[in-house]
Amino acid sequence: MTVEIKVCGITTVDDALACVQAGANALGLNFWPRSKRRVSWEAAEAIARAVGDDARLVGVVVDAPPADLVRIRAVGVPWIQLHGGEGRADLEALLPDAYKALHVETEADLEGALRWPGDELLVDARTAELPGGTGRTADWALAARVAEARSVWLAGGLRPDNVAVAIDAVRPMGVDVASGVEAAPGVKDRAKVEAFVRACRGA
Repeated sequence: MTVEIKVCGITTVDDALACVQAGANALGLNFWPRSKRRVSWEAAEAIARAVGDDARLVGVVVDAPPADLVRIRAVGVPWIQLHGGEGRADLEALLPDAYKALHVETEADLEGALRWPGDELLVDARTAELPGGTGRTADWALAARVAEARSVWLAGGLRPDNVAVAIDAVRPMGVDVASGVEAAPGVKDRAKVEAFVRACRGA
């Protein structure tokens, strides 16, 4: 199977184009004000113009006001990843080009995940401090069970040296990486991006 590759935390046109050239299928632009990888509105619009249809563009939000969701799509970022405490109705209003990010660490989490609407889900690692981008790995065994029933993006602590093992364990539709391919928060290391893509393609 061919696994989709999403590089998240893109903040510049140069990084966006470099990731697409390396083989990324999707790019995540973080609009959460508290994120170390937050993208400006101006940069987001420039990235959307530069990338065009060469990759899926995903706006990552945490309990964003409706006006921000409208603005994200207006600047050319059609997909929305809900990474906060949003409810099912919030997601349904954004479908089909949207999905929920979830932490799946228990049987109850698993059952709850499968009840979410939409075609796709993202499974990330749970942490008390931040909603994502922490470098911690998710529970791959539970993620694999979600992936048996739904199209899953696997996130959480993925790096060039572990992503192939994660793909074999979970069999996701796609993998999502941020800190694992960075030189600094919001600044991508192109060699790491290329190594990550090679590892995915070799899985």
